[in-house]
Amino acid sequence: MNPDPVRCLHALHERQLLPGRRLAVLLVGSVALGWANEKSDYDFYVVTETPWRRPNAARRTMPLQPSYVPTDSIVLDGRRWEPKYWLDSQVNQMLDKVSWEQFESGAAVADPLAPAEESFLERLISCVPLEGEQWVRRRREALADTAFQAFLVTRSLAAADGCLDDALGQLATGDVTGAVLSARQALGHAVDALLESRGVYGSQLPKWRARRLAEARLPDLPFERYRALETMASFDQARPEAWVEEVVVLCRALSLRAEI
Repeated sequence: MNPDPVRCLHALHERQLLPGRRLAVLLVGSVALGWANEKSDYDFYVVTETPWRRPNAARRTMPLQPSYVPTDSIVLDGRRWEPKYWLDSQVNQMLDKVSWEQFESGAAVADPLAPAEESFLERLISCVPLEGEQWVRRRREALADTAFQAFLVTRSLAAADGCLDDALGQLATGDVTGAVLSARQALGHAVDALLESRGVYGSQLPKWRARRLAEARLPDLPFERYRALETMASFDQARPEAWVEEVVVLCRALSLRAEI
């Protein structure tokens, strides 16, 4: 699915969904990545220097100043179109939250960004600029100079380690079912850490993990091996602990390859 940028801009403008003065209009999400299906929404980020004041627009609360992002929605040709209106100054704030100074101060133990903020920065990398290519290029360069990647990899590694500890502890006490579930969670986090260490983001949406890995083509983890474990193709009901132990070994190896 490759929507026409001119048509998108025209449709948004015709329905009075574009501010007169704007820095960028970005197509984001699954459509921008080429992963959309017939039911996928069209998601847009519109960046301005001054707040967008549109009657009846919804407001999504953010830990930023201003403390909200206006959101609108229309249905066009049976598909929902949802633009969100971000301020350039809010982008500055998000980048500041993931600075190297913040990372080295010990803030890495916590999530510095709200989920929607993290999604914005992830999508900045994969977006299709309908307007504002220079703005996008400049912001991508600024993001590359931050500790955004280090924050995400650190978080995923910590989550994977926690789940592995749970899995091994549950095995030791005979809770095999719990160990299997914990090992599955660990696998997801370890794969996310590996992908993030290679600049492939999106861990907030596990539904796309397989797609991200397949397209990344990482020699550290062939897709077929991941799929066999994720779908539990090799799982033996008579020996479930063997599957758990295989996942633990793989996760440990992936964690060593996920460089911060």
